[in-house]
Amino acid sequence: MSFTEKDRKLRSKSGDNFPELSPSSLSAALALALKTEFGALASSVKTVARLTNSNERAVRNWFDGKNSPSADNLVILMRHSDQILRTVLELADRRDLVLAVGLSGLRAQLVDVLAAIDSAQS
Repeated sequence: MSFTEKDRKLRSKSGDNFPELSPSSLSAALALALKTEFGALASSVKTVARLTNSNERAVRNWFDGKNSPSADNLVILMRHSDQILRTVLELADRRDLVLAVGLSGLRAQLVDVLAAIDSAQS
């Protein structure tokens, strides 16, 4: 099957370049976020391995910044970790959404504080 002359020819606009994101910078950023959220202990590796249903050795490589999680595992990590979510949004240059995630976390903390105050007064 050959293309017709009516097919569109997609060309990028000159000067529109996507920012470079090297695999090593992604791995390093995710490793820092994992250590910040879960800690740098052996039990942290086991916890993340259970969350993602992944091999502990693979998860250890994520913590060390040698490799990055697959897309499936990254989505699972973003479900369980606000720090990972913030890191991915910052790498995607979506600072407006980073602020929304931060506000959501603050709201949850405020609800917890109010519940503690209410239980202390009872």
